[in-house]
Amino acid sequence: MESRHLSLPKQRNYEYGYQHAYKLACDQLTKIGAIDQLCLRSGTQYQVIDSQKIMLLKYLNQTYQITLSNMDISFTDSKQEVPISDKILMLHYLTSAKGTPISNKLIAYKELPEGANYFPTFAKRAIKPLLDHFGKEPHLLLDVAHKLGGDKAEYGDVAVTINAFTYVPITLVMWRGDEEFAPEGSILFDSTISDYLSAYDINVLCETIAWRLVKFSKGA
Repeated sequence: MESRHLSLPKQRNYEYGYQHAYKLACDQLTKIGAIDQLCLRSGTQYQVIDSQKIMLLKYLNQTYQITLSNMDISFTDSKQEVPISDKILMLHYLTSAKGTPISNKLIAYKELPEGANYFPTFAKRAIKPLLDHFGKEPHLLLDVAHKLGGDKAEYGDVAVTINAFTYVPITLVMWRGDEEFAPEGSILFDSTISDYLSAYDINVLCETIAWRLVKFSKGA
């Protein structure tokens, strides 16, 4: 049975759920006094521009500006609105970051705290879209992953590593299907990821990555 914690809110409560989560995350960030230390722990740049305290955060191959006075999160190179789900992930990353160095030891989702309980939801929302759209031609994953800053990795038949945040590398692995066996896929993480994101946030992040890759593959 899927965890109720991971269920999507009902449509009529969908926007409210995100707005509430965003407000809580903003409140948590404003309570952190030593912003310079937070930036060190998260690999984020800290600047003061026209008396405004600003953090510059890299997320999925783009740079975002977080203005602390009003908790505004915006693209540095576009006036387009940042999706609220992305804003929440960024804030959760910032407030959770412990500054633990990357270990270069990979683990699977089931090895995360509570990961075994949440895995059915994770597989459905993050792995299945990759298999549905890239399973028969996994090489196409390489063609689109660079748009998220992905680099080729040496796992499976095809693999890419995408640095979602400075200290959060995500490795997508695909095994090509044939007449006997269906395509298979996995998503691997550095063993330190729980020092930066919860299992739930990791689920949302990987689902975001999967669907953006699918979107890129369709030329959108």
